[in-house]
Amino acid sequence: MEPSPPSPRRFRLDLAYDGRPYAGWQSQPGGGSVQDAVESALSAVCPEVTSVQGSGRTDAGVSALGQVAHFDTPPHWRMEGGDWLRALNTKLPPTIRVMACREVDPAFHARFSAVEKTYEYEIATGPVLPPLRHGLAWHQRDLGGAETLAPILQHYLGTRDFRAFSAKRHDGYDDERDTVRTLTEASVRPLEGGGGLVLRFRGNGFLYKMVRFLVGTAVYVRHGRISLADLEALFVDGGGGAKAPYCAPAAGLTLLEVRYPDGFAAPPREPR
Repeated sequence: MEPSPPSPRRFRLDLAYDGRPYAGWQSQPGGGSVQDAVESALSAVCPEVTSVQGSGRTDAGVSALGQVAHFDTPPHWRMEGGDWLRALNTKLPPTIRVMACREVDPAFHARFSAVEKTYEYEIATGPVLPPLRHGLAWHQRDLGGAETLAPILQHYLGTRDFRAFSAKRHDGYDDERDTVRTLTEASVRPLEGGGGLVLRFRGNGFLYKMVRFLVGTAVYVRHGRISLADLEALFVDGGGGAKAPYCAPAAGLTLLEVRYPDGFAAPPREPR
């Protein structure tokens, strides 16, 4: 009996990127996505590596400090995690960086092994949006301090049907997609240095544009454009066909962290 051929080696990438120049994470027919750039860099290092799987999509303009992806290499390709990190960062544009890379168990899957994600959304609240925050924060004057949004955000906690807080993908599965998610954190804090707020959402999964709808709806409540009763009604029977009133812009949203079971713990940062 012939021995089984050796299995491919699987590597985990921890990625950070400035989302402003890109059409989101997901590969696009015309290119221009973060995934396209990473796959191009991978194939430039090893022509036999042509695809990478991310933990999930981020929209056009959305940034990441903790996106996770994985790729497989031929068993004979002997590069280790640190070698991949250094090689890929020479091939990637400066707006995308591999922050860590290590070989993982072949059972690891960047998307399906994930158990929790954390997003942050920055709102600039001063009278003028600082030019260096353009594309990185949503400008909302006179929003008030963290104490004005904190009680509103508490309505998002727990296991709820967030159908009203998601956009349709028009992929044929919108009507049957499971839209129940559990949020364990929906908090707000002042921006370090002042002049803004940072909203944080942590949960077991997020729907398409869900965080942006959560932020936009909270701001609408704060400005008195809808009531808390209106907000709560959006959770009844999936909103009864109604949709959250406003989707905040992509500017300001960052994928902060993707968490995995202990066996798939985040790798240590490697020197570049």
